[in-house]
Amino acid sequence: MPFLAGAAVLAAVAWVYLMAGHGGFWRTDQRLPGPAGGPGWQPARWPSVVAVIPARDEAAILPLTLPSLLAQEYPGELTVLLVDDGSTDGTAGAAIALGGPGAGGARVPRIVPAGPPPPGWAGKVHAMATGLRAAAECDYVLFTDADIGYAPGTLTALVRAALADRRALVSQMALLRADTGWERLIVPAFVYFFAQLYPFRWVNRPGSRTAAAAGGCMLVHRGTLAAAGGLAPISGARIDDVALGRLLKRPPRRARIWLGFTTQVVSRRPYPGLASLWDMIARSAYTQLRYSPVLLGLTLAGLLWLYAAPPVAAVAGLAGLAAGAGPAAAWCAAAGLAGWLLMSASFLPVLRLYRLGWWRAPGLPIIALLYAAMTADSARRHYAGRGGEWKGRTIPAGRRAD
Repeated sequence: MPFLAGAAVLAAVAWVYLMAGHGGFWRTDQRLPGPAGGPGWQPARWPSVVAVIPARDEAAILPLTLPSLLAQEYPGELTVLLVDDGSTDGTAGAAIALGGPGAGGARVPRIVPAGPPPPGWAGKVHAMATGLRAAAECDYVLFTDADIGYAPGTLTALVRAALADRRALVSQMALLRADTGWERLIVPAFVYFFAQLYPFRWVNRPGSRTAAAAGGCMLVHRGTLAAAGGLAPISGARIDDVALGRLLKRPPRRARIWLGFTTQVVSRRPYPGLASLWDMIARSAYTQLRYSPVLLGLTLAGLLWLYAAPPVAAVAGLAGLAAGAGPAAAWCAAAGLAGWLLMSASFLPVLRLYRLGWWRAPGLPIIALLYAAMTADSARRHYAGRGGEWKGRTIPAGRRAD
């Protein structure tokens, strides 16, 4: 009991720090900034934008997403370019069929075949680079995914935010699908843990070393990206969005980047069962740890201590008090309840973002244990030569992500 009480006290102190001093990671108030001149502000010239969509076997989902991008009423020049990354399901034909009158007659997507990735290149990054080369001259590139849908006016707002403060990268975390029971359990926690790793406020602070982006929606200033060497420096990245944010923000460029939450950019990708969600997370979790067994062990121990210790201590302490135990039980119960309450409170804003009930928040420790298991499985897959497997393609083991 004294050992458990001590662990619970330390966990509660850690949660006080996380809530008060860790970049407000738990808040969802980082929303797309508007121009200083107000919502009606117009630039002298709207910059040209090329939207690049890497797509591999996405014929089924494109009808749910591509029309929303083709129909964007952007005041400047917009070209939509779909990079067919070795699809075998008719992705290119499905994309072409969605152009023309089906999109208001405004735009027809241009199809570019990616070809097999060269040695040292991850498949998605190679497809992105193929699209970048095919984009010819443009001011901004919008890297987006085939499963992403856009509300009307979203692209205009993105460009305004980029121009407002000369931001080289403006990225929005797409609202992921949370329709099934497993999606409602796992998806909000995915966003929560991502923000805990990369607090958005720190990402958006020019002097901070924290850098990240959300790969579903990344508006990038092409000139700044070219000055950084294009996508070649992150050619092997499995987590391409975080790698791109780091590439642009690190010295000597120190470019301004921004990452925030939104309900205007939505992922339509379904994850109907636990297996598909497990694969999504296990595919890259060990990459986040730089393939380090030491970091893996510390991460798993940290998850158990930070998330599991408070509820275990609370239950054990209350049981001890009921049995007439001494001061250690009281400390155990008080510290455990405090830590559990703080972690639950930190989860509430993300639950509200996904319009889910507050009563889910106390279950965060159980979800954290699931994530610990997924992280351990990610390491197992890596050493089995299956790390980063996606749609029949596996990045060779041992390659760094960023």
